[in-house]
Amino acid sequence: MTARPKNHDWLQQTVETAIEPDLPICDPHHHLWDQNTARTASRYLIDEIAADVNAGHNIVSTVFIECGAMFKKDGPEALRPVGETEFVNGIAAMSASGLYGKTRIAAGIIGTANLRLGDAAGAVLDAQIAAGGGRFRGIRLGAAWDPNPVVPSHRTNPGQGLLLRDDFRAGFKQLAPRKLTFEAWLYHHQIPDVTSLARAFPDTTIILNHFGGPLGIGPYAGRAKDIYAEWKKSLAEVATCPNVVAKLGGINMEINGFGWHERSRPPGSQELCDATRPYYEYTIEKFGADRCMFESNFPVDMVTCSYTVLWNSFKRLTQGYSASDRSKLFHDTAARVYRL
Repeated sequence: MTARPKNHDWLQQTVETAIEPDLPICDPHHHLWDQNTARTASRYLIDEIAADVNAGHNIVSTVFIECGAMFKKDGPEALRPVGETEFVNGIAAMSASGLYGKTRIAAGIIGTANLRLGDAAGAVLDAQIAAGGGRFRGIRLGAAWDPNPVVPSHRTNPGQGLLLRDDFRAGFKQLAPRKLTFEAWLYHHQIPDVTSLARAFPDTTIILNHFGGPLGIGPYAGRAKDIYAEWKKSLAEVATCPNVVAKLGGINMEINGFGWHERSRPPGSQELCDATRPYYEYTIEKFGADRCMFESNFPVDMVTCSYTVLWNSFKRLTQGYSASDRSKLFHDTAARVYRL
């Protein structure tokens, strides 16, 4: 039986039918977990994601992104994150049976590893690759940090300047020889750190998550124009790095400051599209469709809207785009980057 999110009744106030249901989509960013009481959906396993991807859009495949789920309780601390990959690979195998629909859920898996271990991170990466059963594609080690305690830093407490540290970079150099990618998750004022990292390691593909995390809460509340101007400058610079690609989405979280979750009813796809359009259009302009991919960031973005409404907003956003660019944005870029 599918578990209902805490805001199920609220979400049911805005129900839409999928637009252009035949357009092939790869969703390159979602999570899977259980007993995560801090989130809107405390359970998001095979039944829950299957319900979303089978709700009307043509989701061909998905990529799981690490979220600290199912780490091993025992054993060497550095290897405990391998438990997450084992867990997700099991769900991917369930999906591959076809019993849950045509979507290849978790066709690609992004895990995590403590790159600050330096050369010793290589053994962890090898263990992750082995656990992934041919599906492991890279890692994410959250760098999201802000000096103001009102803004939540990543669960790993990365501190300031993680991506600039020598010990981190000693571990980072272990990625390219293994053909592994790196997911950069941080806040907008940290985007220059990604630029520095990308230039230092031109042979490693870096995926910028969630537009680089434009903030809209705490000291950033009520400063949308200033934040956008700062973000634009940093984004234009990181876009000059050919080894960086951008994920378009993940901008409906509480930290982004739109406050959708505080309203009496959730937004529809047109309202979502109109409110967030500047971020999408500027990123596509700077990176090009070859280096951009739409993402759901579910079930995190479920705090704002349903899966169907979210992908409808992307389709509305791109109604005037060429068929070629839309294919790249919705499917081809993600399938290429994650080797699906």
